[in-house]
Amino acid sequence: MSVFRINCGYQNYDWGKVGSSSAVAQFASTSDPSITIDEKKPYAELWMGTHPSVPSTVVSGGKSGQTLRDLVTEDPSKHLHASIVKKFGAQLPFLFKVLSIEKVLSIQAHPDKQLAKQLHTNDPKNYPDDNHKPEMAIAVTSFEGFCGFKPLSELAKTLKTVPELTSVIGDLLVEEFCNGITPDATAGSQEDVENRKLLQKVFGKLMNTDDATINARAAELVERTKSQPEVFTAISPKLPELIQRLNKQFPNDIGLFCGCLLLNHVILAPGEAMFLQAKDPHAYINGDIIECMAASDNVVRAGFTPKFKDVKNLVDMLTYSYDSVEKQKMPLLPFAKSSGDAKSVLYDPPIEEFAVLQTLFTEANQLQHFDKFNGPSILIATKGSGSIVVQGSKQEVKKGYVYFIGPGAEVDLHSSEPEFTTYRAFVEV
Repeated sequence: MSVFRINCGYQNYDWGKVGSSSAVAQFASTSDPSITIDEKKPYAELWMGTHPSVPSTVVSGGKSGQTLRDLVTEDPSKHLHASIVKKFGAQLPFLFKVLSIEKVLSIQAHPDKQLAKQLHTNDPKNYPDDNHKPEMAIAVTSFEGFCGFKPLSELAKTLKTVPELTSVIGDLLVEEFCNGITPDATAGSQEDVENRKLLQKVFGKLMNTDDATINARAAELVERTKSQPEVFTAISPKLPELIQRLNKQFPNDIGLFCGCLLLNHVILAPGEAMFLQAKDPHAYINGDIIECMAASDNVVRAGFTPKFKDVKNLVDMLTYSYDSVEKQKMPLLPFAKSSGDAKSVLYDPPIEEFAVLQTLFTEANQLQHFDKFNGPSILIATKGSGSIVVQGSKQEVKKGYVYFIGPGAEVDLHSSEPEFTTYRAFVEV
C-alpha cells in the first residue's frame, strides 16, 4: 500500500466558481462518482491531506473508506518516514488544495509560529490552531491576485495621486511618508527599517479609519474611476476596471483601498507561482490554482470579507516588505530525481514543510520516472489521463484523481493522451 488513491473533501465557500465551471467540482465528481454537482452551488476548495476539518479517505487497497488521517496515525513511520515524524509529528506537515475562485477572497495574512501560538491561546475561536501558514499558489488557469505591498515609489505616487486615499491617510502623513522613504534602501539597513515603520503608519491609519469615513470615501473613489479614469490609469492601466469590478462584489469596502491601491496586483500565467511568507498580506481574485501550505487554518483578515477583522494584530504583525511583482514570483527549477520524456518543474519555497513538483507530458505514450522520496507525497492530475506504476503495479490516473505516495516508492508516470499534467506535493527533511 505504498501508493493508493484517495478521495478528497471540498468546501462550498461563496467565493468559489459555481457548479461545473469549478475545477474543484469537476475533480471531486470525477474522483467520486457518487458526488452530484449542484449547478447552483459554489465549489471553492478541494482539500488533500490529513487536516481534520476536511479529511481525505482511502479509495484503493485494504483500508478502503478509512480516513487518510487515521491510516497515517496507525503507522506514522511507514506512511510518513521516521525523519518526518521526528521533525513534524505524526501527520502530514502540509495541506494540499485546489482552489476555483470566482469572487475575491478576503485580504489576509497568516501568523508565524510564535504569533500563532499566542493567538491560539488567547482566542482559540478565531485562531483554531497554533501553527504558522506560509503558502504557495501555482496557477492552473490564468490567475489574478494581490501579493505584498507595492514598491515604495509606487505607493508614494498612489498616495499623492488618488484624492480619496490622500483624504483617508491625511496630508501630513502622506507628506511624511513621501519625504521620508528611501525607495532603494538595502534590505535590513536602517533606511529599510525606517521605510517599514512609515509604511506601517500609513497602513495603520487606513485600517483604523472608521467605517462611515471608509464608506463615503470608497463611494467617491469608485465614482472617480468612472469620471476621471486617467487618475488611476496613470498608476496602472487596469486599475479603474479592477476597482469597479471588486466594488460590485464588496460595495464601498476598505479592500478597495488596502488591496487595489496599496498591494501589488499580480497576474500569473498557467504554471507561474508565488510564495506567500507568513505575515505578508495577500488575496486571491480570480482563477484556478494549486495551493500548498503548512497544515494550519489561521487567518488574520483585512478587507473584502464579512468575517472577523483583527485590525490590531494585523497592523502589528505584518513584515511591511515592499518588493515588486516580479520578485514575488517563484523561480521554476529543474528536478534531479526525475527523468524521461516529460518536463518536471520544481516549486521549492524557503520553508521545510513542503515543495511541489509539476509534471507536463506533451504526447501520449510518454514515460517519466521518479526516484524514491524520503517522505510522503500527494499527487493530483489536473489535465489529461495516464497511469501510475509502482513495482509493476499499474493504476489509472484521470483528471481529478488523487494519489497518496508513501516514502521510498519509486514511481513511473505514463501518459495516455497529450497534455497529461500532474502536481505532486511532498516533504523531505
